[in-house]
Amino acid sequence: MNLLPLKQDESGTLVTQYAMNPVGELGLLKMDFLGLKTLTVIRNTCEMVKRTHGIEVPIDHLPLDDQKTYDLLNRAETLGVFQLESGGMRDLCRKFQISSIEHITALVALYRPGPMELIPEFIKRRHGEIEIKYEHPLLEPIARETYGILIYQEQVMQAAQVLAGFTLGSADLLRRAMGKKKREEMAKQRAIFVKGCKEKNQIPDKKANEIFDLLESSPATASTNRTPPLRHSSRIRPPI
Repeated sequence: MNLLPLKQDESGTLVTQYAMNPVGELGLLKMDFLGLKTLTVIRNTCEMVKRTHGIEVPIDHLPLDDQKTYDLLNRAETLGVFQLESGGMRDLCRKFQISSIEHITALVALYRPGPMELIPEFIKRRHGEIEIKYEHPLLEPIARETYGILIYQEQVMQAAQVLAGFTLGSADLLRRAMGKKKREEMAKQRAIFVKGCKEKNQIPDKKANEIFDLLESSPATASTNRTPPLRHSSRIRPPI
């Protein structure tokens, strides 16, 4: 309340009168919480199974390597499964043939406007139809899990750390600048990245610029959100 104006919305919830970006610029922490009906369905299902069959489902300790579950996904029997039930995602599950939890997270991250263009190539890389190459050997351990494609923001940040000596904080600033596509900030970050690559790993300027281009154009830094915001006001939780 000392930093920005507040008000109560129709439900009595305390909200800011500033938009999202100014709130962050003031140094306040912004977190997005997605409310899912799926969680309620899971809870009710577990309660019904216990009530009708006397079985306690260990929902917090389910195995992540259950082959029958992956067989179900690969048959595209995913109606009611959050993020995997659309026609496009069901078709993608059939073509990709999921075999790990990492595969699921990668497909969900790619299935949005912009990065979707890479899905055919991602499938071919998965099945060994395309040779996987890396702009620099140091990128291999970072992108091996995603078949040489930088899908996650954390991968971009890690690449900046490993190749150019960025701190976690400065890597996050780089990731944010790439997502917002601000020209002046991008030029500034490029210069820092190229200099860091040379000092830390003796990477020539030309190759460092090529790597920067790769990070900038990767699905991880696409500016399109997968889902629209649930609310336009920035919510503040009152102190307990």
